[in-house]
Amino acid sequence: MKLITRNTDYALRAICYIAKQKNVVTVTELVRVLGVPRPFMRKILQQLSKEKILKSYKGQSGGFKLKLFPEKIFIIQIMHIFQGQVSLSECFLKKDICPNRGKCVLRKKIRQIENNALGQLRQISIASLVKG
Repeated sequence: MKLITRNTDYALRAICYIAKQKNVVTVTELVRVLGVPRPFMRKILQQLSKEKILKSYKGQSGGFKLKLFPEKIFIIQIMHIFQGQVSLSECFLKKDICPNRGKCVLRKKIRQIENNALGQLRQISIASLVKG
């Protein structure tokens, strides 16, 4: 299990790069600088635009800028866009519901770890990533 998927990783790298720029950033520039395949980058940027994280500009001098301030964009938001609900506490036996689900000591410990991790992710903004 990966905590952050490839699409989330690409999205976070693109958002951080865009946050550092004063001007509109083109897909071509992002592909060149980040080394992300163009089809993936276009799809990710379109999704971020649809979710109102980025603003898209069309035309010859088109590209993308942040729609929100970097302080208002958090890792957990981007994870939700590309991964859905983040859950570490799913049972290892995904086919059947475990009869010990309510009493499982491991599940309780994993849920504690999950709550701590999600709490941390809710606090990490793009601004903190760009600064750090």
